[in-house]
Amino acid sequence: MTLGTGDKEFRHAGVSYLDYKQVEMDRVLSAFLARLRHDGWPARLARTGELTLEDYTDFFMESPQLFAGFDQNREVTYRWVETNLADLVGRGRATQSVAGLRPLHGLTYQFRNARKARPYGADEHLYEMIAQAGAGHGVLKQLKDFFFAGIDLRTLRITPGPDVDVETQALINLSESKRNEVADSADKRVPRVSHQPLHAPWSDLLVEDIRRMMFYRTLMPRSVFVEYLKVLFAFHLALYHLRATKLLPTMVRQPGATGPVQQSYGFFLDVAGVPGTDSARLAERSADSWYARIPEFVRATFTVRKLEDFAADLAAKHKHGIKRGATPFSVPFLIGLLGPKYRADRVAYGNFRLSAVIAAAQSAQDETVQRILALGLDEFSAFVEIVTAERVDFHRRYLTDCLDSLLLKNRPGAMITQPRGGRRRFVLDGRLLEVLLQIALLRPGGARGYHTAALRIDEFLEVIRERYGLYVDRIPPGDGFGVPSITDHAALRSNLTAFTTRLREIGFYTDLSDAYLAQTITPRYAVSADGTTS
Repeated sequence: MTLGTGDKEFRHAGVSYLDYKQVEMDRVLSAFLARLRHDGWPARLARTGELTLEDYTDFFMESPQLFAGFDQNREVTYRWVETNLADLVGRGRATQSVAGLRPLHGLTYQFRNARKARPYGADEHLYEMIAQAGAGHGVLKQLKDFFFAGIDLRTLRITPGPDVDVETQALINLSESKRNEVADSADKRVPRVSHQPLHAPWSDLLVEDIRRMMFYRTLMPRSVFVEYLKVLFAFHLALYHLRATKLLPTMVRQPGATGPVQQSYGFFLDVAGVPGTDSARLAERSADSWYARIPEFVRATFTVRKLEDFAADLAAKHKHGIKRGATPFSVPFLIGLLGPKYRADRVAYGNFRLSAVIAAAQSAQDETVQRILALGLDEFSAFVEIVTAERVDFHRRYLTDCLDSLLLKNRPGAMITQPRGGRRRFVLDGRLLEVLLQIALLRPGGARGYHTAALRIDEFLEVIRERYGLYVDRIPPGDGFGVPSITDHAALRSNLTAFTTRLREIGFYTDLSDAYLAQTITPRYAVSADGTTS
């Protein structure tokens, strides 16, 4: 079957701004920094040629007044840049190349090689999620103040600021030394369009977590804090898209629903991380159930995308009072076009789009098309089904890779792992656990806006269940699970023991009593209500 370019169009920014490709969070954050500086717009950089490790080394050695001692040993400087500052594609291989610099400071995006540092829309999705939340603009300002500390953004000159580590100071000085060689402006060649959130509480939760994480920005080394932020951003981007694979098909199946669709979301996490155990098998089942939703999500996204075209057609014909305005059609509005009020127009539009597909299919004697037509669907539904059948395998492959990368598969901070030749399973990596602990151990109020407080293990497990849908000592209701068996209960006890061990390993838990209610998680950075630290 040969589909036209318009028939293949899939991406809808109201569902996701992502292009559904494998992403790297260093590159996502670098592009996000450009949007932070330019109030949501990407950067337009005027620079010829790609930068190499040699170029970065030259930058540091050409300004001895800013980088004292760097010009004394080029080899040491080169290795330091390679190891501590550079974001490399294929690091350690003979073919390694430079994507950019680690996003430890805001202006590092000016030194990236755009062709090798593509964020594939993840930066835009992250920015718009934050901006669309109620307290989003305040959080964007907090992030901007943190990442662009030490730089006057009007003149790009170094300004007195908080103490920073040596890597960040080097990046600030690098921006100072090259400020006249990089033309940087907001790229407004493509209009910026902000869609309503698919589900507003997801954006609100992200903003609340960032606000809590920003509490620690002066309490931990900057490089550690930036790593925490990257894990947090990846975690929320992954949660958004996993939950969207369940929510969007449900919305399409319920076009007449009034108000937001209410659903629960559950992910069972294997804490021990040992393949072949009963808890690992539960985590595999959980991952299987979520990734199995991808084809339905593809169908639902195609439905929304084709409804967008249908809405534009109605607006052009001045039907049903639909008009093209300054704001895009929202996803709930588009799904509402599946209602009986629009049936006649929808069928006519579907027949128009379907006729070209049928003509191409008949010339090729396409059995899939003939089988779908035999189902007796209306013309619009049949058109969507044919397009989905033709493109689902293509998009499933890319969506799988995208979700794997957002879940940081087999990397620090991962929520999923997959041994070579094995099945995916949800896990709780130590770095992700640290991030979630830092957020959960804060209480509102006090001289700094928050203060820390100890938390019982069962209380923390309840927090991550209610807040994110993460299950450790219980079976998620639905999402691939039924009533737990005796073997399941044994696996849950083993998983809870592994969780306690993991807490002890990362320094948040010490056994003080055998009494369950006395087993508490203690903050790593303790801050009392009066603002004092200990």
